Amino acid sequence: MVENAKSISEVTSLLQKSITPLGRREEISLCSANGRICAEHIYSSLSLPASNNAAVDGFAFHYEWSTSHPNYVYDIVAEIRAGHPYSGKLLPGQAVAIFTGAIVPEELNCIVMQENCILEEKKRVRIPFAPKKGLNIRMAGENLRKGEVIIKDGQRISAADIGQLSAIGRSKIFCYSELSIGVLSTGDEVMDASNTKAFSKLRPGQLYDTNRPMLKAMVTKDNHFCSDYGIIIDDKTSLQEGYEKALVENNVVISTGGASQGIEDHTQEVLTSLGFEVIFWRIAMKPGRPMAVGKRNHQLVICLPGNPVATFVCYRLIVAPLLDYLQSGSVSNPLRIALPVLFRHTKSENRAEYLRARLVQDKDGKTCIDLYGRKGAGVISSLTGADGLVEIPIENLGVEPGMVLNFLPLMERCL
Repeated sequence: MVENAKSISEVTSLLQKSITPLGRREEISLCSANGRICAEHIYSSLSLPASNNAAVDGFAFHYEWSTSHPNYVYDIVAEIRAGHPYSGKLLPGQAVAIFTGAIVPEELNCIVMQENCILEEKKRVRIPFAPKKGLNIRMAGENLRKGEVIIKDGQRISAADIGQLSAIGRSKIFCYSELSIGVLSTGDEVMDASNTKAFSKLRPGQLYDTNRPMLKAMVTKDNHFCSDYGIIIDDKTSLQEGYEKALVENNVVISTGGASQGIEDHTQEVLTSLGFEVIFWRIAMKPGRPMAVGKRNHQLVICLPGNPVATFVCYRLIVAPLLDYLQSGSVSNPLRIALPVLFRHTKSENRAEYLRARLVQDKDGKTCIDLYGRKGAGVISSLTGADGLVEIPIENLGVEPGMVLNFLPLMERCL
């Protein structure tokens, strides 16, 4: 089947129209939710902090009294610690020693750090300057107001989200159920390193499988269950058997490689014979042109190129967002940062390119994009030290220094 290559935006739109999200939910412990996709809107049940509290260790005063009584020596009538509110009444000209996190008595409205105060004698203190109203006080609701949304349905849960949800007393959360993903490689030349005793065992023309271990790492990091179905030789019957076995146990099967001996042709035949509708077969990008997705009911087979860089780029740009959509119906897009480039590059028309890149500073100290590593879709070493990818859009016919392009940071290089 001959098909015109589609752009990433066309492929994304086509996939979202063709696929119905599974939307299965489960309630799990909040402590196990890092990286999962939230399946509910959560609103704060209380204000944080619930009352005005001290941001520092120091002495709390009444602002209006302090401004009208400069250099006044205050009586220290109490010592207030976090978790032990003061229940007494305070008179004008009285102060309290207060510690970080303690509730500020309602009569007082500024706190001066203890090192900025002068202890005149036991239980008496003076402030040598005019403080500001509200100084060093965390106001009620400053962090979060009651009824304010904390996290939305379809949002990926971060460690910070877990901290914020814990702060309002949540211990459980509804998340979208993890997908089951099977991965397999194809190719007569591909060898499994775990089944080879020594490097010398490789025969001429053979190579160790890069794609399966890399895919398993990315799929697992994205919080899906991942199963390994090994290496399939370049043979139609073997490929069909491999897919059938993996499809019994998984929502999605991802295969890579095997372009030799016409595997592209019988991959389509195998998918058709298994009842899959091929949604698209080629994509207008480099690396990654020979990529396909097939659908059968709620199951997907994703065919990625055999070159490791192409596999990596296709997974990050297309497959990972697709899995999010299948799982939860959420639409995610990678962060893009527009920056000037330092390099020249000539590209073919009618395809986008994604080159490995680093962020560097030019002679004026401005952050710019520069290319990194050796070129080629099989040169995986260009990924191991890259900060991200530079996106050269389809309509671009050549890059010149100073041109502004989008930089897509790799998650491994982010904070």
